[in-house]
Amino acid sequence: MYDVIIIGGGPGGYNAAIRAGQLGLSVAVVEGARHLGGTCLNVGCMPAKSLLHASEMYDMARTEFANLGIAVEPRLDLAQMMAQKSDAVAKLVKGVEFLFRKNKVEWIRGWGHLQGEGRVRVTGPTGEISAIEGRDIVIATGSRPSTLPGVCIDRRNIVTSTEALSFSQVPSRLIVIGAGVVGLEMGSIWRRLGSEVTVLEYADTILPGTDREAAKTLERSLRKQGMNIRLGVRVVAAEATEDGAIVTIDAGAGKEAEKLHADKVLVAVGRRAFTDGLGLDAIGITLDARGAIPHDGHYRTSVPGVWVIGDVTHGPMLAHKAEEEAIKCIETIAGRISARDDDDIPIVVYTRPEMAAVGASEEELTEAGIEFRVGRFQFMANGRARLNHETDGLVKMLVDAGSDRILGVHMIGSQVGEMIAEARIALTFGATAEDVARTIHPHPTRSEALRQAAMDSAGWAMQA
Repeated sequence: MYDVIIIGGGPGGYNAAIRAGQLGLSVAVVEGARHLGGTCLNVGCMPAKSLLHASEMYDMARTEFANLGIAVEPRLDLAQMMAQKSDAVAKLVKGVEFLFRKNKVEWIRGWGHLQGEGRVRVTGPTGEISAIEGRDIVIATGSRPSTLPGVCIDRRNIVTSTEALSFSQVPSRLIVIGAGVVGLEMGSIWRRLGSEVTVLEYADTILPGTDREAAKTLERSLRKQGMNIRLGVRVVAAEATEDGAIVTIDAGAGKEAEKLHADKVLVAVGRRAFTDGLGLDAIGITLDARGAIPHDGHYRTSVPGVWVIGDVTHGPMLAHKAEEEAIKCIETIAGRISARDDDDIPIVVYTRPEMAAVGASEEELTEAGIEFRVGRFQFMANGRARLNHETDGLVKMLVDAGSDRILGVHMIGSQVGEMIAEARIALTFGATAEDVARTIHPHPTRSEALRQAAMDSAGWAMQA
């Protein structure tokens, strides 16, 4: 019998396994995919970041290098771009396998089915059935792409992000349904490589749910780059044709539906918890309204000895959220006191410029009736950003009007994904805007923009 059985080998599952091994627990991970790492590592955020980086370098070589005094004539080798992506991902996968060996984690290849009382049935790759037992079971099965009524994904012309990461040629016309993180990142990749990209979004803003000023700032940058973004659009159908796909848009009452033609259509309307085949009904676990597995705030499900972390439960579907939950869940299982602070999870959108945020948005504070001040600093006035010709964007800091505590930080700019952790630390320890304003930031760096925004919240920004 194992101390812990983990179903799922993605960021939640493999980090839970590694932490369990570090704490001396006997642990097995049940994962039926060919490789560890889940969607994130194999067909999600990691390969996407590889293509985002490569496509950005290609686009810069075509449009910006000459201004820097670098004369080149770049030629796209898409096959090599895909090959280097696959090679990088393969090395990361091998890294997870090494960490399993290092921490004495057993990988049981197959698909897990809960049978209650610490028992898991495993269906192996060739259909063979086995059974294992554990004192505690952690469900970390992740998520899968959602779709829309009337949209028929054929994985050839109408695709999910998985297929869009491996196109064999650049589509002349790409329609992206959904202006969330995945839609904007994937749209950015293929626009840089030569596609005519149209993004269709039902809401009246990109990145619904984020700070609207920040979202509008990013939207302006993306439009300036040539991305066609259409907001307030309801897609009613998408069907594949012999040489592409047709997307049908509801044009409103009394108007004829609009039909858009494309070589490829990417459906990027979010993700849903992956609970298929787990046998939840049989052991008494009921899904919540969103189809996710609920927990008590400490990752315990309604069934004793069964825990849940990551995308398959509630909260934002982010790898770093799953990793943090994995650590806390395993430390709780091991009898350690694990501080619980699941609020203020940073988000990053890896477009160019990037968008990063943590804490409350201006709209959320207004709705809650909280009095606040706003500090802003444009990257146009930041020395490093201007030297690097990367002046799009700003840092926006929301500060409690009475206590001066930082309530939220929203950034749009080059590499702000590397800066947002400082803001998260500030929120974690209850820092005030003055704390950040009085902290020395090295010059010239983009991080100075955060300090200047903190200064601006009190009316004394010095560089603008």
